[in-house]
Amino acid sequence: NKESGISCFRLRVVKRKWLKTMSHQSADPESERIELKPADIRRASMDLLARREHSRLELLNKLQIRFRKRLNGDVDEAGIEAIQCQIDRLTDEGLQSDYRLAGSVIRSRSNKGHGPVKIGGELRQKGLNDAVITAAFLEENIDWFEKAREVSQRKFGLGLPGNSAERAKRGRFLQQRGFSWDQIQSI
Repeated sequence: NKESGISCFRLRVVKRKWLKTMSHQSADPESERIELKPADIRRASMDLLARREHSRLELLNKLQIRFRKRLNGDVDEAGIEAIQCQIDRLTDEGLQSDYRLAGSVIRSRSNKGHGPVKIGGELRQKGLNDAVITAAFLEENIDWFEKAREVSQRKFGLGLPGNSAERAKRGRFLQQRGFSWDQIQSI
C-alpha cells in the first residue's frame, strides 16, 4: 500500500514471520486438535457421494484420510465411531447403498467388455460382501456367454480360430478380461 508507506514485499515478510511465530507457540498438539462434528462428517460424505457411488468401506477410508489431515494426525476411536454413525445414517436414508454401487459397477464394467470374475474381484476390493455381489449379478441379468462372444468378435472378428495357438490366444485374452472357463469354451 503506497499511501501508508508499506511495500507489498514488507507486508509479505511480516506475514511470514507472524505465521512462523504462531506455528511455534503451541507445543501441545492435543490443544490444537479440532473436534469432529457430525455435520462436517456428513458434508464430507455427501461431497464424496455426489461425485459417484461409494461402498461403506471406501467412504470410511476416504473420510479417515480427509479428517486425518484436518486433525493433524490420526483419527481416534471416537472419530471412527462418529464417521461410522454418519455412514449408517446415510445408508438408512438411502443415500449410500452397497447394492446400488454393485449394480452400477457391473453395468459399467460389462459394457467395457469385462467378465464376471474380474468384476466380482473389483467389488470385493471395494469391501462388498458376496451376498450383495451375487444379488447384484442376478439383478443385472447379463448373458455372460453372449458377452464373451461379443468381446471375442470385437477383438478378433467373426471368424473361428484357425489353429490351437489362435484358440489359446483368444482364451488368454478373455481370461484376462475376467470371463470364466465355461464362458470361454462356449465360443
